[in-house]
Amino acid sequence: QVQLVESGGGLVQAGGSLRLSCAASGRTSSIYLMAWFRQAPGKEREFVARIWWSGGSEYYADSVKGRFTISRDNAKNTVNLQMNSLKPEDTAVYYCAARLGMAMVLTNTPMEYNYWGQGTQVTVSS
Repeated sequence: QVQLVESGGGLVQAGGSLRLSCAASGRTSSIYLMAWFRQAPGKEREFVARIWWSGGSEYYADSVKGRFTISRDNAKNTVNLQMNSLKPEDTAVYYCAARLGMAMVLTNTPMEYNYWGQGTQVTVSS
């Protein structure tokens, strides 16, 4: 089992910044890929960014490229999402997710992730 807990969401004005953090615990040695997804009301869950659990191979959705940065803190077992130049369309519940196993497959598909956090709300006002 892996437990994921997100933190850092909140309300910010357009153009502002927020930093999300996802703390992992449990069988973290089985994790090889971490990602952030988001879901706005009435919309499907969408991919935001991913990173190897060991760090590296960062990849971003086009909608956030150049504004968001995903990073890994090995000492704290966390994955962070620095969000700059926020826009009202970034408003959503943000989830971190972990993919486990031996197959080192890079994926942006929500159903291919094994564990999810409870989500943290990000609201960007115009």
